Amino acid sequence: MNRIAITIQSIKTAVVAGLVTAAGLGLTACDRELLETVPNDRLSVDIFWKTESDAKLAVNSLYTDLDSTNLISWDGMTDIAHINTNFNVEAFIELGTYDATSSKIYGEWRRAYRGIRAANYFLENVDKVTSTNPTLINQFKGEARTLRAYQYLKLAGLFGSVPLVTSSISIEEGRALKNAPVEEVWNFVEKELTEAAGLLPATYPAADRGRITKGAALGLLARASLYAGRYQKAAEAADQVIKLGVYGLYESYEKLFSYAAENSKEVILDKQYLKDSYSNNVFAYIGPYSQKNSSSNIVPTKVLVDTYETLDGKKITDAGSGYDPAKPYANRDSRLRFSVILEGDVLPSGITFQPRPTSGTADAIGSTFIASTTGFNIKKYINTEDFANPANGGINIILLRYAEILLTYAEAKIELNQIDPGVLQAINLVRNGRNDVKQPAVTTTAQAALREIVRRERTVELAFEGQRLFDIRRWKIAETVMTGPVYGITYPDATGKLVTVQAVSSNRVFDKSRHYLWPIPQKERDLNPNLTQNPNW
Repeated sequence: MNRIAITIQSIKTAVVAGLVTAAGLGLTACDRELLETVPNDRLSVDIFWKTESDAKLAVNSLYTDLDSTNLISWDGMTDIAHINTNFNVEAFIELGTYDATSSKIYGEWRRAYRGIRAANYFLENVDKVTSTNPTLINQFKGEARTLRAYQYLKLAGLFGSVPLVTSSISIEEGRALKNAPVEEVWNFVEKELTEAAGLLPATYPAADRGRITKGAALGLLARASLYAGRYQKAAEAADQVIKLGVYGLYESYEKLFSYAAENSKEVILDKQYLKDSYSNNVFAYIGPYSQKNSSSNIVPTKVLVDTYETLDGKKITDAGSGYDPAKPYANRDSRLRFSVILEGDVLPSGITFQPRPTSGTADAIGSTFIASTTGFNIKKYINTEDFANPANGGINIILLRYAEILLTYAEAKIELNQIDPGVLQAINLVRNGRNDVKQPAVTTTAQAALREIVRRERTVELAFEGQRLFDIRRWKIAETVMTGPVYGITYPDATGKLVTVQAVSSNRVFDKSRHYLWPIPQKERDLNPNLTQNPNW
């Protein structure tokens, strides 16, 4: 059961209903009690923060601010995916035509600080709870501190220098905040995650699956350190996760994003959902249009599809790769077909995916503005179980998994030029450590070659999992990869000539003088002129 999917709002509703009923029963005793009303939109501190159960319910509520399907949209603003409708607010970011008034940028900022404020409030009040189990209370604190650090990790990666708020503040105090240097934010994240890891257990009983573990705190520390360019710390934190002995690769990449693989040994942190109670719309959000009018909001690009190697470990542009443009998906890394819906695939409804403009199907390019404009759709998280009601999914959204830890360890060691057998072992485990992924082992120890390999592995292994946006920024390659048209499938026209689809009205522009950081939202600067805007915005 997905315990963490239970929102605090449902708990509040039940408690408040009971309080209102109790208040109503007391009215006949004394009219003066009419003035002693109970708020019906919040819990009073006079009745909460009493028991361990209160603390648990409160920390559970913090999980609702974790990212979810929005992380898929981050990849849509990179070279490997595309915002499918050009009037979508995220499309303006992809095209480089956005500014500080973007609702997408403000939404990500607002979500993060909402989570931070909730965690701050929890940490300020949890010690009011009467408990004979300090270990449990410390565990809750560790969860809250990790969840707060998660938000700052994201903010630093997207915006750079941001306000560092570690306690509840008033509206007036909020208007006086200033940006903290990004290094200070990274220092805070490192300290919080290091200390939180010491408060958290390595595993939980089945009833508490989904809670933050020691491995999640250390894994996020590895990610944060990689983003910050602190490679030694990234390698050390990733190594700690590996040596916990708790995690491993799930045996099937094809099934990794299915219900069968939920809570598997590969998942270190996820956003947990429960159909009918706390659901998501991931199927409707990214599924092909033919599948009950699903929206194809984010679609893969030719850039991503071409990045997957052939089965003998060659790039498709290498001499002797055997790549045939007329049969582009044959003899390719199996992760391609497990990640991207390709022409000829059988969809959850039982029909065949036919995206060619001439196919006459609902998925044909140009048949509707919602059908994929590249002729590709995302396959991860598209499960037959959700076809009946695509907007009522219960599949958990993975936020951190073991394969990322292996690649983080390898990349950090490569950047440090500490190339040892452990680096190759980590990369090769990702490449051929599953029953259905068998790419040839990497043997080179040259730093430049390994850098290219590990970057390609991150691209194909973690596609549509929200990492690409941060990667192309920290590698400083966005100015190269985020320019020009967006391309899709290649198919033979009526004369047999191979034609490559170009997405309509999409010509990406990336200004290296400012686009490596998002602007501080204008709404925030209107309220607080003390906030410094990022360069050239």
